[in-house]
Amino acid sequence: MTDQAPATPPATPPVPRPERRQRPAAVSLAGSPSLRLIPKTAVPQSARDFKSDQEVRWCPGCGDYAILAAVQGFMPQLGLKKENIVFISGIGCAARFPYYMNTFGMHSIHGRAPAIATGLASTRPDLSVWVVTGDGDALSIGGNHLIHALRRNVNLKILMFNNRIYGLTKGQYSPTSEVGKTTKSSPFGSLDTPFNPVSVALGAEASFVARTIDSDRQHLTSVLQAAAQHPGTSLVEIYQNCNIFNDNAFEPLKDSASKDEVTIRLEHGKPIRFGIGGHRGVIRDAAGHLKVVDVDQVGEDALLVHDAHDQDPSTAFALSRLSHPETLDNTPIGVFRDVRRPSYESAMSAQIETAIARRGMGELQSLLAGKDTWIVR
Repeated sequence: MTDQAPATPPATPPVPRPERRQRPAAVSLAGSPSLRLIPKTAVPQSARDFKSDQEVRWCPGCGDYAILAAVQGFMPQLGLKKENIVFISGIGCAARFPYYMNTFGMHSIHGRAPAIATGLASTRPDLSVWVVTGDGDALSIGGNHLIHALRRNVNLKILMFNNRIYGLTKGQYSPTSEVGKTTKSSPFGSLDTPFNPVSVALGAEASFVARTIDSDRQHLTSVLQAAAQHPGTSLVEIYQNCNIFNDNAFEPLKDSASKDEVTIRLEHGKPIRFGIGGHRGVIRDAAGHLKVVDVDQVGEDALLVHDAHDQDPSTAFALSRLSHPETLDNTPIGVFRDVRRPSYESAMSAQIETAIARRGMGELQSLLAGKDTWIVR
């Protein structure tokens, strides 16, 4: 019997290695007009550089975590020295934000963050000033301060976390809660008509107004980029989930089965269409109102083309009214308005320079002891 050598198994073809994905080139916003006077850093930065040593203390699952991570990841794109960045907050869950940013910051008083930020941004053009607020803090006790900051067009950025509830005080209805909302403070349902933050901002003549969602990191970052580049007040409404007291408030805009059908993603210069396959769109009807239609019935040429740079805010306002307050059907996100007009601090600086040229520097003591001073004994 002859021994036979074992058959040689066929050679296994080499497994091709997957191509290494190239990281997208870092976006730099350092040359933006709104950042022109702010000192730049020569040292490369990362998200870690903007994380403070404080323990983040929000409820597990809170949407604030996603927003914090997005902001920390976005900050290096500004290319600014950390000591020239300031975060100011009021009162509420969102107001803890400054503790977690490795920048300067201030946890101020209820509703007054826009007023404090206005003073800082007006007198310190070398600072990038950000306001972090919530729907209750900004639209209830702080409503007056908010609208005046918007109309003045101070160079600051306002991030409004809207969860449609008072979270810090454990679940009362807020200025953005829908009619009929049953909460601890409205056991038979809220009777108040809610504010639409985007509509409020546009009505106050805000020069930059946008809306985004906490869990959509890519969209949130793109809106932050646009807001940071704007020279003037930027108002960004962020739909933020409060999983303890108002869970799934924005679920139709997040659920993969429904979000494409109900969310209108605004892009400047493009026809407004949405829905699965883009079968839905927005037109202006014969009465001048905006209307959601089936694109196949009207044709793409009939669709409204989004113009974020339109000086007239009426179309942007009409877009903000499309969203159903309860079902969230037809909810636009993105930049509604982005127009240029002089910022408050630039106008104030020019006015001061003109006054000095005409009357000289002046003396504070002379002003205090002027002719209109009275002594009461």
